[in-house]
This record gives sequence, structure tokens and C-alpha cells, in this order.
Amino acid sequence: MTFEIVLLAMVAAFLGMRLYSVLGKRTGHEQEVAPLKQSADERVMTKVRPPLAQLENPTASVALNPDFIDVSANSGLRSIANADRQFDPALFLEGAKSAYGMILEAYWKGDKATLRFLCDDDVHDSFAEAIDARAERGEILENRLVRIEEARIIDASVDQSVARITVRFDADIASLLKDANGTVIGGSMNDAVESHDIWTFFRDLKSGDRNWKLDETDEV
Repeated sequence: MTFEIVLLAMVAAFLGMRLYSVLGKRTGHEQEVAPLKQSADERVMTKVRPPLAQLENPTASVALNPDFIDVSANSGLRSIANADRQFDPALFLEGAKSAYGMILEAYWKGDKATLRFLCDDDVHDSFAEAIDARAERGEILENRLVRIEEARIIDASVDQSVARITVRFDADIASLLKDANGTVIGGSMNDAVESHDIWTFFRDLKSGDRNWKLDETDEV
């Protein structure tokens, strides 16, 4: 039991360091983002954009790039940046892409520990319920995130000290479902299916924890 507790603590610490490095942290220089998944003949590529410049006026917040931010999110993003001077929307979005892949993979593999760390209680419980139902049926998912075609920040807000940012992900996912005997009962790894998800992440700006968590999921 002691070994299991120590192991879970090490996993949580690793994930915390990884998320902190990719979600909303300003570095001041352009950096490459690790692919969500790679294979010998295919890579999931994400378009890297340079960090957005912080304006000199401390009340002006950040400059916003319309290439990946909807106008409706501008006001909320500026409010977040005014409260957190390290926040950068471009870096947040790159981190959100990584989190998208990590959460999907954890759900497909039935990794509840990772989902517990990356999601709030309600989202985790929904994922866990679906994982348990899948296990009861003896089904196995062998999904793969092929690529993220586009990710856009479509909304942002601050309620007291809690910041929320909503991102739309347009992705291609290869899905394969097997029964307990390993027989394919649905899907194909050769044909990717378009997926359109709207995910909302949240963080308490007054908290010492700089990790964003998944707060809500929806489909277009």
C-alpha cells in the first residue's frame, strides 16, 4: 500500500510539472511544442505561434491574435492577463492542445488517476462512469489522435478569482472498438473521423496552483 501511494504521488508530481510547463506560462521566447503522438510514418503536428507580446501599459493586458482567438473572448482574456502577468493566450492554447491529447488518451486507456489530476470532479466522474461501463461490457478502445486540425479560444471569463477559457478543438481521431475476445466490433484504425469538441478549462488565479483543469466538455 505504501509503495502504491508513493508511486501515485510521483505520477501526480510529474503531471503537475508537465502541465505547468505548457499551460499559460510566459517564457518570453518561441519554443517548439512536443507532438501529441508520433509513429514511424505519421506525426501529429501543431502549428507553433510565437508568444504574444505583453503591452508596456500594466492596465492594457495583452495583444490578442485574431488567428486563433474569437472576438468574444478578448475581454475575458485581458481580464485574466491583468490578474496574472505571466499569462499568455498563445502559450495557453499550445498547452491546451497537449492537455487535450493527454486527457483523451487517459480516457481511452481507462487511466482514472491521470483524469483525476487533469479534470475537476464532475468531469472526472463522468469519464470514470463511462470507463466502468465499458469495462463491464468487456470492451476495449484502441483510439488514436491523428491530428488537431485547429484549436481556437472562443470564450474567456473571470468570476471573482476563477478564470475560465473555452477552446474549440477540430481533430481527426482513429477509433477502434474490440470486445473481450479481441474481436473488432466497430471503427477502423485506417479511417480517421472528424471530431469537434468544446472544452472549458479553469484555474483559481489567487491559488498557488498554476495548473488549469478541465471544467466542462461539449460537442459541436
